[in-house]
Amino acid sequence: MTKRRSLFFKYFSICTAVILISFICLGAVLLLISSNFFDREKEERLERTVRNVSATISGNMKKDPQNWTIGSQKALNEYSNNADAYILVYEMNGKAVLTGADYTVSEAVNKSKISKKLIGKYGSEPTSVYTDFDGLFEEGTMTVGKIFSGNGPKYLIVAVSSGPKQNNYTVAIMNIFFISCVIVLIISMVIIYFTSIKMTEPIKEMAEAAKKIGRGNFDISLPEYSEAEYNDLAAAFNEMAVSIKNYDIVRNSFIANVSHELRTPMTSIGGFVDGLLDETIPPEEQRHYLEIISSEVHRLTRLVRSMLNLAKIEAGELQPNFTRFSVLDPIIDTLMTFEKRLEEKNITVEGLDTDQRFYLWADADLIHQVVYNLLENAIKFVNIGGYISFHFQEIGYYTIIYIRNSGEGLSQEELALVFDRFYKTDKSRSMDVNGVGLGLNIVKSIIKLHGGKIQVRSIEKEYTEFIFSLPNKDIT
Repeated sequence: MTKRRSLFFKYFSICTAVILISFICLGAVLLLISSNFFDREKEERLERTVRNVSATISGNMKKDPQNWTIGSQKALNEYSNNADAYILVYEMNGKAVLTGADYTVSEAVNKSKISKKLIGKYGSEPTSVYTDFDGLFEEGTMTVGKIFSGNGPKYLIVAVSSGPKQNNYTVAIMNIFFISCVIVLIISMVIIYFTSIKMTEPIKEMAEAAKKIGRGNFDISLPEYSEAEYNDLAAAFNEMAVSIKNYDIVRNSFIANVSHELRTPMTSIGGFVDGLLDETIPPEEQRHYLEIISSEVHRLTRLVRSMLNLAKIEAGELQPNFTRFSVLDPIIDTLMTFEKRLEEKNITVEGLDTDQRFYLWADADLIHQVVYNLLENAIKFVNIGGYISFHFQEIGYYTIIYIRNSGEGLSQEELALVFDRFYKTDKSRSMDVNGVGLGLNIVKSIIKLHGGKIQVRSIEKEYTEFIFSLPNKDIT
């Protein structure tokens, strides 16, 4: 099993890494800026030093051509100390004349000569050259030199930065920056740590709530959160919990109703079969009870078939086969099926002699089932000598169908429950023992599958009317 890291650890690590990378980038930029600044400041300082020293030496040469080196050496030493630099004076043949440097550097300078090639890199104005000065210094050392003359011959004066002061400045700045980074990083990590804990608390609460729901406790409600995202998630979670709770109630009710509906005919069948087997039922009555058993078996078959159809619709496995047909086709076919029952109750059928043609774009077999269930329900409750009327209306892409039957009608309480699974009104239970209470629920599911709607209205002691809409054109 893959070991997964917590959201807290990931968030904390990412924030810390971002801060560290930011500090590294900031430090690199600071180091680059400070180095460029000190390089430029050092270059300007060396240029001033070269101008001043060359002017002083040139003046000494003119005042005392024979002993100019004595006074110049003193000035060279002072400028070297003030500028924190080595100041060297060369003849044009590369031989050192004066050195303003520590003993080690002076000794090395006096023992060596620089090449004419190197001398040629400098001009009559202070010129910056990065060089190792023919091996006297480290590679890439900044030097500023100038060719000048005082009493005739030309000389080269070069100022070379000794480096320690700049390095000390850079090290000091980087030390301060490093200490500041450490302090800021510690403070940031503490803040991120507690912020991460606070940010992940709602997730832990939701996870715990989900576990409780998984254990069957649906009375869970998450609080409101200050963060919009968590608040939206909590609201969705609460809606889910309510939906699951309602689904659980419906499921338990469904199981209870199915158990009841299955148990009743099975109990009857079992009792009658036992009576036939132990011969407690007289031979002359056996046919009567066999007919009852057959009726109960057919009732079970209808119940199972209806439940399977509902399951297919809800699972999305039942896909309508759309065709265009007249709305009268399934109505007339169904009325012919119920012709005997219509005659027995002396029922009048109205509204089918219309001249206008109305069409449907739907699955003919499924709509036939809708009409069958609605007409079966209407015939069941219509009063003797009453009527069943039809009315049609076309609105846009939909055909509206009205099926009304006279009779006792439904109360307001019954209207709200008429499409529920296994719901049977008290009148239905007394008038039809073969019903399973799924017919109108199947009707509603099929119409919804077609993108239509259904509603019922009724006035007690007068009529009950089902109104539903179905497409009359391909609107996909």
